[in-house]
Formats: sequence, structure tokens, C-alpha cells
Amino acid sequence: MARKIGSRYTANQILGRGSAGTVWLGEGPEGPVAVKLLREDLASDQELVGRFVQERTALLGLEHPHIVTVRDLVVDGNDLALVMDLVRGTDLRTRLERERRLAPAAAVAIVADVADALAAAHAAGVVHRDVKPENVLLDMQGPLGPGGAHPALLTDFGVAKLIDSPKRNRATKIIGTPDYLAPEIVEGLPPRAAVDIYALATVLYELLAGFTPFGGGHPGAVLRRHVTETVVPLPGIPDELWQLIVQCLAKAPASRLRASELAARLREQLPTLTGMPPLDVDEPDPSEEAAEEPAPSVPQGEPVRRRGAVSLVPGAKPDSNRDTHTSMRVPAPDELAGGAHGTARAPRATGAPRPGSARHKAAVRRRRVTLGVAGVVLAAVVGVGAWFASSDGDDHPAPATHSTSTP
Repeated sequence: MARKIGSRYTANQILGRGSAGTVWLGEGPEGPVAVKLLREDLASDQELVGRFVQERTALLGLEHPHIVTVRDLVVDGNDLALVMDLVRGTDLRTRLERERRLAPAAAVAIVADVADALAAAHAAGVVHRDVKPENVLLDMQGPLGPGGAHPALLTDFGVAKLIDSPKRNRATKIIGTPDYLAPEIVEGLPPRAAVDIYALATVLYELLAGFTPFGGGHPGAVLRRHVTETVVPLPGIPDELWQLIVQCLAKAPASRLRASELAARLREQLPTLTGMPPLDVDEPDPSEEAAEEPAPSVPQGEPVRRRGAVSLVPGAKPDSNRDTHTSMRVPAPDELAGGAHGTARAPRATGAPRPGSARHKAAVRRRRVTLGVAGVVLAAVVGVGAWFASSDGDDHPAPATHSTSTP
């Protein structure tokens, strides 16, 4: 059912839903548009509406070939909406769910496009704060690039900042998507441009591996891993590409590359990635993660949600397809220090158990039992051998020795 958005736009058809609102296919004075209509309970928040208007100039000023342009911001009664260019295609999450992981050339080409978009935004003083596959759109009408990748455009600039309340969030809350949050956000520091680089490197890792480097399990465990854990090399990719990922996943923000540097360095890697198939690595077993992390407290009979499945808005129902945001308190220093330091969710060859996992521990126990049995068998063999040696001496007495004594 069509509905009017302000005086200039008509929303005709729902394209998708998210924890922040609904995206509609709309019509405006200049043709088709995408209208992101924020939740009505958000529109009734006068503080949020004020910040929405304050961000208008910054959001409308972001223009780049790899940014979904915001054409207008509408505040009308209970309607709070961003009117954006319509991209004929799909989002990166949908492609990732369909293919599980991408060929390295395609993954790098897509991430390089997004890095270009971030470079333009950072130059304008805008930090995205919520870089993830859901916010990367693939233009199916654009020319194919390396690895068959369609042009990538970054969307939803400013949405996380708009919904984030400084009064409610200062040093007490975290708003974002757990799998992609930089360590400094977890520790309560203000988000700078480097948080987008960290999130984008996490996206690249996910495109290559099929899973994020620190995700899985309860959101609190995910946040702790960002601060305390490190990643190991993904098998099968060039060392130069891996070093880029490592640098951009550095715990210290100053150690990460700038967006423009990352885009240039990634494109330098493309010739070496041509024709390389998707990596063959196992995704961590959820049952292993459940065994290693303390289970969250949930009402009896309710399923335990994984991968950061906590609503952005308190009391909100889950998204139609996934929950991607979380709002939770900043962990105390002793909580962050409580996790084991080491390698998080280490990729491994297909079929091999992850060190420290329940399956790995079971394999170790089996090896110990096997070695124990082997030790018993060996001891028995040695004992039998000794018995035969002794028995052989009784059946065949040694020649008698003669001694002489002096009378």
C-alpha cells in the first residue's frame, strides 16, 4: 500500500526491513528513489529529530561514485526518513549468504570500492560507524570488475550516529554491530575514522573466510575477543594481502592504514589474485563455541541467539532476516582482561578441529587413551619377552664351571 512521505515523495513497495526501520521503493520529483523510513518510536524522540536535522548538511554533501547519495531528509509528523538514490542490485550480505565466500579477486575489488567511499567520507569529516555487508550495495547494472564483482556502494551513512544518543551512550553503552566493532569502541573511546578501517578489514576477512575473525557466541564474548584476541593467517592467500588485513585489524587505531592507502594497496594486489578460487577453510563449529564461552542467561525454552543477535532499539522485535545491532554497556577493564589471550577462531584446513575446541579436546583425549593402551601393550610385550628369555635359560642350562681349591 502506497503512503506519502512528506510532500514530495511516495513510498510504494517495501524493499527490506532492519532494526532501525524499513526501506521502501519510492517515487520523487526526479524519478525512482529508495526511502529509508525510521521507526515511529524513533521519530517521536525529539532529541533524535534534532540531531537528524543537524546532520542534514553533512549527509547531503556526501557525493562519490561508491556512496549511495542521500537526496533528502524528511521530518514530517511521525515520519523520519532518508531519501536516497535507488541502487538496482542486492546487498553484499545477500551475496555472501548465497555463495558463502567470494573469490579473493572479487572480495578485494569490492572492499577497495568501499575503501574509496570511506576515503571521501573521512575527508569530509564523516565517520560511518557501521560498516558491514548489509550496508554495502552491489550495482547489478554496473560493469563487472575483477573476479566478476559488481561495483560496490556504501550506504546508511550517519544512521548509527543519528540513533546513538550521546547522553545515553557516553562511556556506558556500545551501539553498533558486535562482529565489526573496533577495540577502542569496546573500551569506551569515541569513534574516529580508524573504526571504519577496522570494520572494513573484518568484512574483507569475512568475504574470504566465510566468517568474521572474532564473531560467534554471546555478544559479550565477541566484544572481549576484539580487545584480547589475535587472528592467524588465512591459508591460501598471498602474504602481502594478509599483512594488509593484519595491519587494518591492529588493536591500536594509529597502526591502521588510512582509507585511501587501503584502497590503493588492495588494487595493487588484484593482478596476483586473478583466477584464484575461493578459499577452502572450515567455519568454526557453533557447538564448539558454545562449549568454550559461558552461555548467556535466557528464559527457559527460548533459543540462544548467536552472532550479535541483539536489537538496536530496546524492546524491538527481531529483523525480518537478521539482527545485527547491539546496545550494551562497556565491559569493565577486569572483564576485558578476563578472557584468554591468544588466537581467536583460528582458520584451519577442512575437517581439522580448532585448537582448544571441544572437538580438539576430545581428539586429544582419544590420543591419550590410544597412547595409554599402546603403553600397556608395550609393557606386556616386554614382560612376555622377559619371560621367554628366562624360560629359555631353564630349559637349556649353562655348562657347569669347575673350580679348583688348594688342598
